[in-house]
Amino acid sequence: MIGGDGIGPEVLAEGIKVLKTVEELDGGLRFDFEHFPWGCGHYMRHGKAMDDDGMERLAKFDAIYLGAVGSPSVPDHISLWDLLLRIRKGFDQYVNLRPVKLLKGAPCPLADVKREDIDMIVVRENSEGEYAGAGDRLFRGTDREVVLQTGVFSRKGTERIIRYAFELARRERKTLSSISKGNALNYSMVFWDEVFTLVGKEYPDVETRSYLVDAAAMFFVKEPWRFEVVVTSNLFGDILTDLGAAIAGGMGLAAGANINPERRFPSMFEPIHGSAPDIAGKGIANPLAAIWSASQMLDFLGREDWGKRVLDSIESVLVEGKTLTPDLGGTARTPDVGGAVIKSLRAAGR
Repeated sequence: MIGGDGIGPEVLAEGIKVLKTVEELDGGLRFDFEHFPWGCGHYMRHGKAMDDDGMERLAKFDAIYLGAVGSPSVPDHISLWDLLLRIRKGFDQYVNLRPVKLLKGAPCPLADVKREDIDMIVVRENSEGEYAGAGDRLFRGTDREVVLQTGVFSRKGTERIIRYAFELARRERKTLSSISKGNALNYSMVFWDEVFTLVGKEYPDVETRSYLVDAAAMFFVKEPWRFEVVVTSNLFGDILTDLGAAIAGGMGLAAGANINPERRFPSMFEPIHGSAPDIAGKGIANPLAAIWSASQMLDFLGREDWGKRVLDSIESVLVEGKTLTPDLGGTARTPDVGGAVIKSLRAAGR
């Protein structure tokens, strides 16, 4: 458990309570938690966001549950690279799964859109691409300064994420959409499109579609029902899933899973709403995204039955509409919402 910064510890606390309730109701499932005080506060005190041996200590766990990373006191690129990206890259969590699903009772800013119209899973490449960290700054501080930010697209990295998406689409019997920008990025995205076509020949049973990222952004808003399983690069996936969160209830309902499919390393589960320092400590943060990411964790650990029941309980709280935080139009406090999910879980019985 890494609570991290801002509202991270607050929302994570509710997710932990839900997991403990699942443990109690199941009778055979058991969670052992260990908390690590890493993040920007740790950086301010020690000059590092994570202890030097942090990766070695985390490696023994089955899963990592992260609250949020980021503080106005620490530059974003430091907080991101010293903790979140260090874990993602170090544990080869090359699959980022972000559901974009309009739950019953969740607000949607789009007119004339039915609940079933927004139901997709975005498979985002999570280890290289535009976030590879490759580049340089030359002639720094002079009028000749040149900045290079190099996207890295290896055949291994591109093929494995695309293949993962094809397998998911086949298993779920859904369409698969690839999102790139091959008309302008004449090396990286042309290569992406070529690999998508090549791998697709092995999956003739999967219906495929390809979109340029700007067109995809438009269709996310105008015709979200086009998308079921989506596969895209690191940067495009990051941007599009925030847009997806906006059309599916807001960032307070946005969950994410960082997966190492081979399970050589632990996978990491997190809400994607960030640390929200403006409301930290006020007790009004929405914990539903953190609880949804706990549902993803249960799915990954082989307990899809409980993963579904947790998600159903989130939906029940939204439908009831009596215990919602201000971002969803309510007046409830963070622990109240967590308590409401637990109450729904208990009501469903063993």
